[in-house]
Amino acid sequence: MASITLEDLAHSYHPKPRGEADFALKQVNHTWEDGHAYALLGPSGCGKTTLLNIMSGLLQPTRGRILFDERDVTAANTSERNIAQVFQFPVVYDTMTVGQNLAFPLRNRGMKADYIAGRVQRIAHMIGLEAHLQQKARGLTADLKQKISLGRGVVRDDVNAILFDEPLTVIDPHLKWELRTQLKSLHREFGHTMIYVTHDQTEALTFAEKVVVMHDGLVVQIGTPQELFDTPAHTFVGYFIGSPGMNFIPVSVEGNRAITNGKTVDLASNYGSPRGTTALGIRPEFVRLTKGAGLPVSIDHVRDVGRQKLVSATLFDAKINIVADAGVEIEADMTNVTFDPKKVSIFCDDWRVEGGPTGEVERGAS
Repeated sequence: MASITLEDLAHSYHPKPRGEADFALKQVNHTWEDGHAYALLGPSGCGKTTLLNIMSGLLQPTRGRILFDERDVTAANTSERNIAQVFQFPVVYDTMTVGQNLAFPLRNRGMKADYIAGRVQRIAHMIGLEAHLQQKARGLTADLKQKISLGRGVVRDDVNAILFDEPLTVIDPHLKWELRTQLKSLHREFGHTMIYVTHDQTEALTFAEKVVVMHDGLVVQIGTPQELFDTPAHTFVGYFIGSPGMNFIPVSVEGNRAITNGKTVDLASNYGSPRGTTALGIRPEFVRLTKGAGLPVSIDHVRDVGRQKLVSATLFDAKINIVADAGVEIEADMTNVTFDPKKVSIFCDDWRVEGGPTGEVERGAS
């Protein structure tokens, strides 16, 4: 196993890129620490698979280096990097049995028969394939075939890392939770470095110790699920993480006050006078409907989703969401909202502004 370091990594599919807009993957500097579980999260086209394929050796980067521990593998092919990769669509050998599929990477490396048999049995037990070991892979359901792919990815105990490229896309929703749980168990059991690419925030946040969020070819934040929720470094993170995502309200900021349409919102920190396009961000969970205090809103509709009520409202020209407990009665005269000052974030030109007692403004991705 190894740590994976990306140094000034960038990639363009243009033969002669002229500027940042020509790069599918903008400059990345990051170290994936040995033995940890990561998720690479973002919408389709943001650069996730490009980055994964560069790490696996399927793609040569336009710029930068890749180090496995201290070894430069930028020009090394996939086999030299000693990694396993599980793809979006299951890759299995239909003419082989399930057991033969799982054993293939070990047989290919000349492992002893006793070791192969024990390893296959152990992996099959962990991912629920014991009953299928003697079946041919042909004709199996998509979820069982993907289990074979997952098992083949983790059957070797000597890999530097295991890379998963949206491995649960073809799986029925009710089986995804089971497979994610099994993947986490495999990580705890074997301690491989695992990097899991997905556009699904639930998959990312339930699997990973740290999540790398990408937007438009750029890594905008790296953090724990809690950090991404509490302190998004960029408006995209605030919007993409959470259901519903963060509310954004155009404001001007003067010290510890945000001003919108002549109304003032008190802030918990001093933000000075940031220059640029400023917005106040607040999670729907920290917005409260009131009778008279706070900013004026009009309620558009209320949805009861069991444990909570989701309220859609209009605050001046901005659409906002409010999450209320199921037991809260939404009354007709609740025509104002207040925000928890400690949960308010301020953004300038889409990046988070860190407030403080001095009023000095600092912004940028964390």
